[in-house]
Amino acid sequence: MDLPIDDENAALYAVGQVADMLGVQPAFLRRLDLERVVQPARSDGGQRRYSRAEIVQVQRVWEMAAEGMSLAGIRRILELEVEVADLRRQMASEEARSEQTTETIARERPSQRRKGASTSDAPASR
Repeated sequence: MDLPIDDENAALYAVGQVADMLGVQPAFLRRLDLERVVQPARSDGGQRRYSRAEIVQVQRVWEMAAEGMSLAGIRRILELEVEVADLRRQMASEEARSEQTTETIARERPSQRRKGASTSDAPASR
């Protein structure tokens, strides 16, 4: 049986819990949400709820901010990482399709050669 805690994308953790886990101020987490850097889900009561994946992302953001990066810059980096991941998935899909096409062509060529050989072996009429 799968439990919500097994799902890294399940929004289970409140702001206070995440702040305690990461040693950051709750205001930092709220600011990340307001600046659209890390936007957690909301409970029915409107409280922010973070998943494990979002907690990892907050930790990365904290490290980048500690290195002096602005939240706008960090947000752009995260957006570009998502775009790169999407492009890599698309490339892998296209490469797989290309391999299938190449295999299909390779299988069809021998039979085409045999057909072509029988007609090309006939003497040319003048």
